[in-house]
Amino acid sequence: MLNPMQLQGRKILVTGASSGIGRETAVLISKLGAKVILVARREEQLLETLHQLAGEGHAYFCYDLQDVQGIEGFVKNLIEVHGALDGFVHSAGITDIRPISLTKMDDLHKIMVVNFYSFIELCRCLTRKKNFQKNGSIVAVSSIAAQQGAKSKLAYSASKAALDGAVRCIAIELAAKKVRVNTIALSRIHTDMNIAMNIVVGEESFQENVLNRQYLGLGEPGDAATMIAYLLSDAAKFITGATIPVDGGRLSS
Repeated sequence: MLNPMQLQGRKILVTGASSGIGRETAVLISKLGAKVILVARREEQLLETLHQLAGEGHAYFCYDLQDVQGIEGFVKNLIEVHGALDGFVHSAGITDIRPISLTKMDDLHKIMVVNFYSFIELCRCLTRKKNFQKNGSIVAVSSIAAQQGAKSKLAYSASKAALDGAVRCIAIELAAKKVRVNTIALSRIHTDMNIAMNIVVGEESFQENVLNRQYLGLGEPGDAATMIAYLLSDAAKFITGATIPVDGGRLSS
């Protein structure tokens, strides 16, 4: 049976692969035939993800993306070991709930380093000659927070808006190399990060402010992973420079 989302034999790097959307994406694309290279800080959780992957030929690297200066060396080593990549998924990300009165430059910098700076540096290094295959695809996990304001989410929202804006520029530059670049804008998904945020804002506030507007309910990591897999595949060969909402209707309400 024809499967337009098949990824047979493609090598795809997934950051933030130790849990949540990164893990779910890695598992799904392995079932679609990809050889997956997992990246995150925590080796124990990375091994848990590795054991869930279908097929063979997968690998993992423990690396802390807060070390932006070391990414160039990390990528060089990765390519020397595994060769050119066909895809890259940036699922690594952190959040911070803090009003502007308590937001200092160090707080902004910490969020931007992981959510934005590391992605740009990875793109810069990975898309050098002989590092990334033609007809490859890059997908970054963004958020509706880039488009929809909320109290105390200044740093997180700014990092995701930066991501969306940068991708529109990168997509134009990389078109000549036959590499597509997109983001997906997620609303509230059932992950550890979402659970932590719910504890901060409170259950009543969550129900009133989120689920009343996100009328398809709380999303699952698989909902994000399916869209990421689609954008990695040839089924999305005419899509680049876009931010695709995966939001349960949130932005339309």
